[in-house]
Amino acid sequence: MCDVIVTIAREYGSGGRLIGRELARDLGISFYDKEIIALASKECGLHEDFIQTMEQKNASGFFYNLYMHNRELPIPEQVFLTQSNVIKALAGKGPCVIIGRCADYVLADVKNCIRVFIYAPIETRVRTARDEYHEGEGDIEGYIRKQDKGRASYYNFFTQQKWGRAQNYHLCVDSSIGMAASVRVIKNYVLEFSGAEGSPA
Repeated sequence: MCDVIVTIAREYGSGGRLIGRELARDLGISFYDKEIIALASKECGLHEDFIQTMEQKNASGFFYNLYMHNRELPIPEQVFLTQSNVIKALAGKGPCVIIGRCADYVLADVKNCIRVFIYAPIETRVRTARDEYHEGEGDIEGYIRKQDKGRASYYNFFTQQKWGRAQNYHLCVDSSIGMAASVRVIKNYVLEFSGAEGSPA
């Protein structure tokens, strides 16, 4: 087992969640995705579906002001802070793969954390959204771009960094090479890091 934490940020339809799950299985380490929502829900008392909606929202706008009464922070900020605490707690339990939720930023000070970004050409993502995510008929490409915009807005707001900027990650992978190949690329990086004396810069 490798003593690392791997965070995976990804474009919608790039297959990042599927790649992360297979990577965790190959490495024999824990995998966290929706589990973070469930744990955050228990901690803050908000419904899981509502938390999932908030994951792509920032703390501005009239919609959020509706929830401001009797609370010290806007709901999106509460969700972000709660999920950040959950992510830190899970990372503290041992090696794992964590999907999304600004985990790369949240764990930036963790020495054994490898930050990965997965992307792919739009045609590959349309195919994945249709075949793997079972998105319905309609403007799938438009839906993909909307999802990416939401992820970028959320990430940029809470981290003050740019989502998808190569310098924010140790490794960026074009998943159009295939899921198995993408897993191998990341796994090889993890194994090289694990065998090195230092940690990624």
